[in-house]
Amino acid sequence: MLNLLVSRPLLLLSKVVNVKCHSIIYATGATAKRLRLPREEEFWSRGISACAICDGASPLFKGQVLAVVGGGDTATEEALYLTKYARHVHLLVRRDQLRASKAMQDRVINNPNITVHYNTETVDVLSNTKGQMSGILLRRLDTGEETELEAKGLFYGIGHSPNSQLLEGQVELDSSGYVLVREGTSNTSVEGVFAAGDVQDHEWRQAVTAAGSGCIAALSAERYLTSNNLLVEFHQPQTEEAKKEFTQRDVQEKFDVTLTKHKGQYALRKLYHESPRVILVLYTSPTCGPCRTLKPILNKVVDEYHSEVHLVEIDIEEDQEIAEAAGIMGTPCVQFFKNKEMLRTISGVKMKKEYREFIEANK
Repeated sequence: MLNLLVSRPLLLLSKVVNVKCHSIIYATGATAKRLRLPREEEFWSRGISACAICDGASPLFKGQVLAVVGGGDTATEEALYLTKYARHVHLLVRRDQLRASKAMQDRVINNPNITVHYNTETVDVLSNTKGQMSGILLRRLDTGEETELEAKGLFYGIGHSPNSQLLEGQVELDSSGYVLVREGTSNTSVEGVFAAGDVQDHEWRQAVTAAGSGCIAALSAERYLTSNNLLVEFHQPQTEEAKKEFTQRDVQEKFDVTLTKHKGQYALRKLYHESPRVILVLYTSPTCGPCRTLKPILNKVVDEYHSEVHLVEIDIEEDQEIAEAAGIMGTPCVQFFKNKEMLRTISGVKMKKEYREFIEANK
């Protein structure tokens, strides 16, 4: 039997819970490193992002000048990805050369829509009179000269820190804190403990490989429990509404205001004008990994309130007009509406408790 101490926030207090189980799959991911610029918090998710794949498709970045910080494979990949949407991309590199693989370096250097700035340090971001990000303050490390670069967005490609603090001293970690697993498996140094996703993958860091390692971990845990005669199966029935709401195309002839969950701008417009409920609008993009994390969290919260709320999912690539009007600069993002008034915007992935508390206070 494994013992796991979990710190669970409870209002303003922290409660430690002792959870006993036969097997654990640890999949807490990794957190993007930040530069800690003076105005970083002010412009986080309002121009500064650590995920080009998540936020690059935002309508407010399309056709604009953007910048990426970093010199490794992550930064070069993000710079190349952003050229699909940006007018031009600047790659800001502290060293006098790129650390990325030769293939990635060649792709970047030969791309006319990317300018590489070597020996360049990012000092801070600049804003216009409307409070929007308008540029970046740079400093040359070899001369000390400071310049201003016009840019509407700044993306970090400077690496991640694994969220493995809970396992320190309990399972084997590498020098950077990533969970070590046996090659080709999800097995950690402790029997019955498995790791999946970015917390054990410092190289590939892609949604498809994270999903693959999650599948390996789930099957490994199942085999471990079965071989030790510990497996107990639970099957939760799915409601008819949950089965069909997010699978059918939300068009006018199929719209049903009595349903809780919807998709697309037509549903949003109808509910905005006609529904007395709290409306949660979830903005997503097809390439956004955190969006796939948030969806089941939000679905569970909405299921709890069922007839008291509506959930509308907006794909910012399909419904660019709506996303631009809402000022969405990154995904995932949730906006709350009631009686034709926007009450709050929550960017990123938060705990269920935060969404619950706001719904409870405004339903």
